[in-house]
Amino acid sequence: MEGTVNLTADDFVFGLKVTDAITIKKFPDLDRFGQQAGKPNENFLNAELFTKAFLKPCEPVRHAIGLLMFEFSRFWPTDYEHGRDFLADLDKFLGHLPKGWPYGVEMRNRNWLKPEYFACLARHQVAHVYNSWDAMPPVGEQMALPGSRTNSDLVAARFLLKPGRKYEEAVEAFEPYDSLKEENPEARAAGRALIAEGKAAGPKRKTFVFVNNRLESNAISTITAML
Repeated sequence: MEGTVNLTADDFVFGLKVTDAITIKKFPDLDRFGQQAGKPNENFLNAELFTKAFLKPCEPVRHAIGLLMFEFSRFWPTDYEHGRDFLADLDKFLGHLPKGWPYGVEMRNRNWLKPEYFACLARHQVAHVYNSWDAMPPVGEQMALPGSRTNSDLVAARFLLKPGRKYEEAVEAFEPYDSLKEENPEARAAGRALIAEGKAAGPKRKTFVFVNNRLESNAISTITAML
């Protein structure tokens, strides 16, 4: 990654998604997971492995890393019977991570967006990553939840899919992503609000807004509208 960092401006920072070797509880039964497909992940939330195999290689370019995102796909009852069980594991994991890195957590279980979840992230100074996704509430609704700004200096959002729309449906409807085919006023308004809020908060706050082609069919158009 050092080579890539050297090609960017001195004030350019990167947002990285942490490897799913840490965030998957049970590997999906898909060919890309090879012999691990369908099996429990022994390294799920392994703080020691994450520190050694992910953070350590990032040390030389730490100055250029603005956000490290732990993306948790939707958990099912066979993974966790109750949200509090996941929260207990997450709290333990975050407590064992080296301090001072810009961490964020994105999850896909809408019913787990509770005060206890936000309090856990705030306790560890970890940002909740607002996300626009199939089974999640719109970003604007997430922003309105009390306590959702879990790190006053770091805010992030990923605008990936319109809530209620499956990934495959978006691909079929929007490819090849070369023009705008649909506007999402709610997502645009939420993005604008986050950007304005970040500016008003001053230079200490870092705001990251990520936009995918599968939200409106052309990410450049979406970003332009948000700005």
